[in-house]
Amino acid sequence: MSRAFGKQSEDKAVEFLLNNGFKIVERNFYASRFGEIDIIALKSGILHFIEVKSSHGSFEPIYNITPAKINKIIKSIAYYLKQKNLDLPWCIDALLITKYNIELIENISF
Repeated sequence: MSRAFGKQSEDKAVEFLLNNGFKIVERNFYASRFGEIDIIALKSGILHFIEVKSSHGSFEPIYNITPAKINKIIKSIAYYLKQKNLDLPWCIDALLITKYNIELIENISF
């Protein structure tokens, strides 16, 4: 996936979240060696750490979120919460973008 396609997908994701009552806190938070969190948003007092995945064709983007990816996200969340000195409830969400659909799946961690 090109960098431009990824940016365009994240822009669509932000628009979708804003239209659904989320407040965007941060985009592309880089947590050193752990990786990056695409979007951090707040809704109803809950921090949502959102992984954006998109697809050009028929491949379902959810399959790009692996257990290893979730583990990196969890480590990045711990880093973020400590760095910002926050103690809020949180969840990990997936925002999936295909050619015809945008879908938010909340609380994908297990």
